Amino acid sequence: MIHSSYYRPIVSPYKGDEVKTEIDRIQDMSASIALNRSKIEEVGTVGIISWRKTSPSIDVSLTQLEYGSLEFYNQLANQAVSSTSVLLTNFKTSAVDIAAYKTDDDATFLGTAWYPKLRINSLGINIGDPDSMVERSIGLVGEDEKIFLDDNKYLINLIKTCASGESGDVAIVIGASGTDYSDYPTPVVNPDASDTYMLRVTKYDGTTVTEMASGSGSGAYTYVSGTQTLTLHGCTVADVYRVWYSATTYISGVNPFTSNTTDEYSVPAEQCSIYLQTSDYVYKLQSVGIDISLDRYDVKEIGNKEIVARGVKDITTSITLGRILDEYTIEEVLRGVASTYGLIDAREFLDDITLTVYCYSTTTKAVGDFLIGYRFVNLSPASLDAGIPLNDYVTRGVTLEGEEAMISTVKATLDAYTG
Repeated sequence: MIHSSYYRPIVSPYKGDEVKTEIDRIQDMSASIALNRSKIEEVGTVGIISWRKTSPSIDVSLTQLEYGSLEFYNQLANQAVSSTSVLLTNFKTSAVDIAAYKTDDDATFLGTAWYPKLRINSLGINIGDPDSMVERSIGLVGEDEKIFLDDNKYLINLIKTCASGESGDVAIVIGASGTDYSDYPTPVVNPDASDTYMLRVTKYDGTTVTEMASGSGSGAYTYVSGTQTLTLHGCTVADVYRVWYSATTYISGVNPFTSNTTDEYSVPAEQCSIYLQTSDYVYKLQSVGIDISLDRYDVKEIGNKEIVARGVKDITTSITLGRILDEYTIEEVLRGVASTYGLIDAREFLDDITLTVYCYSTTTKAVGDFLIGYRFVNLSPASLDAGIPLNDYVTRGVTLEGEEAMISTVKATLDAYTG
């Protein structure tokens, strides 16, 4: 059996030269697979004569505790993990590989689950109540799940960046002493494809990712199993190659997964501040629900079973604030009037509202304690509601909608964002 303590997920960008990183602070992760098979029948024949098999649909969802790090967001956006801010538009054409290394209670490594080329289609931030912890929820879509077992149980990602002087045919000897790849294990043949050892080889020229085919021409690769030599044809300086293969062992001296003991373990609700516009702190707030939907437009083509272009037609952010009704500060902000104004007319609400969520490492919320923040701009009020329960306090909720947001670990950058 595989306990969740030994289910260890990592993420690797589809393009760029960033290495894989662990997915930290996960509370729940699930994957659902629709095989998309339809039966074929015909007049005059009893029963099914065949099945039409199209690409599967994979939905991967996970929930994380907020821990003040931008690392996972950066990987999802295929940008440098050292980046200090992410925009929602950065997720439009990016993709990631997620893999989970599985070990049983006896510390026996069992295998790896691989979900290649996932694209993000939803993002959520939730503060359920004043005693809860901030949670992130992320949804991704793809077409494949591959399970590696037995002699193929370890999934390996080798990255090669062509340096000065490397052009044309560049050879890598996997496992060769004295090289950058001396500790890498021997590739094992793909059980589904005889004499095939590489699962995927991509070339990134700084703009475009190209999936390379096996062959001798420019832009292709060859692999000789007897000498463990991978030759990349048509290299130019600064090209980044990402090579995926399976092996019986992992990279020598390297752990597939290292627990994060450096960043915050969680951010509780009392360490957050919610502001409307620039200076209006929201009091008596009971819950914050932020749902971001990316309406994906990932394109296939006739003659190809793969996605050939990735895009997003529309982005929708929906933010719901729930509070105990005390004063009408939120409504006054939405109306754009002072607290002494005598009338709140919903017809006159503004449509350029800014909402910012600040997360801190302490309840004092000093400037130096800032961890991460979420800023949503050009929001428009969508709905209001009031709850009047018997023998209880009146509640009031408001929902705002928009499409522009920034996530940042630098407060000044966040505060300067206007869309």
